Amino acid sequence: MSLRMPAEFEPQQAAILIFPERPGSWGFHAVPAQAVFGQIINFISRHGETVYVVVSENTRSAAERMLDRSENICLVEIPTDDAWARDTAPTFVKNDETGEVRGISWRFNAWGGAYDGLYAHWERDDALAEEFCRRTGFPCVSAGDFVLEGGSIHSDGEGTILTTESCLLSPGRNPGMTKAQIERKLCDMLGGEKVIWLPRGIYNDETNEHVDNVCAFIRPAEVVLAWTDNRDDPQYELSAACLEALENTTDAKGRRITVHKLPIPDIPVCVTETDMEGYEFEEGEDTREVGERLAASYVNFFFANGIVLLPQFGGENAASDRRALDIMKGLLPDREIIPVGALEIIKGGGNIHCITQQIPAGRKT
Repeated sequence: MSLRMPAEFEPQQAAILIFPERPGSWGFHAVPAQAVFGQIINFISRHGETVYVVVSENTRSAAERMLDRSENICLVEIPTDDAWARDTAPTFVKNDETGEVRGISWRFNAWGGAYDGLYAHWERDDALAEEFCRRTGFPCVSAGDFVLEGGSIHSDGEGTILTTESCLLSPGRNPGMTKAQIERKLCDMLGGEKVIWLPRGIYNDETNEHVDNVCAFIRPAEVVLAWTDNRDDPQYELSAACLEALENTTDAKGRRITVHKLPIPDIPVCVTETDMEGYEFEEGEDTREVGERLAASYVNFFFANGIVLLPQFGGENAASDRRALDIMKGLLPDREIIPVGALEIIKGGGNIHCITQQIPAGRKT
């Protein structure tokens, strides 16, 4: 059976989000974050797409209260450790001949396991992909012991897989595999023909620099790249290295890649004293500190049918927000670009793309 990972800009049947509650990620009992998650879920559902919302016993009532009463929203009660659906929900592949869509269950170890993982217990997150497929009726393919998060890969839908060396070659993922072996595993599981390795991601990204925060396909052979012109910003060298890599390669079809620069916020988004008052960290969990720079990037957007949900950070970055919105409108004139105030998401460590996972159009069996 020939399976491929469709691009995110291709038609979708559904999206997956997990309603947040982990006190070490989402401050003030997760109430501010839940409001933003709810807004995103409602946006997607109002554009004719099913949204599977994974809830727990603790979050079901809040989700029911905040979400539209819509046939497009389906609550699925499965316990999880956190709310990063991009990394813990299945990655979906499709057989174009039959239209069948299947989920892939990767191993998840909290972004690094015992080496540099972000929390000590991740068993429920690791089990989510298989359990979600079982509960919703999607066939599930196991990746065995291969550790991977969905945020570490992008697909153009035509055989090209994009990732970062800093993440997939991290000692906390698959230390017993060579780069060539990892590349072959990606191609085998995702129907890829070529892997483009970017050297780095976004500065201070605690996922070991996922690709979804630094570079994304907007159509075949065309990407947006997180950028800064400020040579004193630590992001400059990271983005410049990625640009060089993209300019010196071709995709799986032999095409040169067009790169559009999407500047990061002009003012770094950092943890405040007020933010720290809201967190409750568990033993063995990575903690935050006042002044810590968060990995804010406008590349961490989400494609849904006919729309793009674009992070906005507000405050000092109002001008940066408008610039990113104007750039995306120019690049994707056939879609509605919806700005979403995402400050409460970045405080958890990621952004809109990190909390969503798409299911491509197709059928379950």
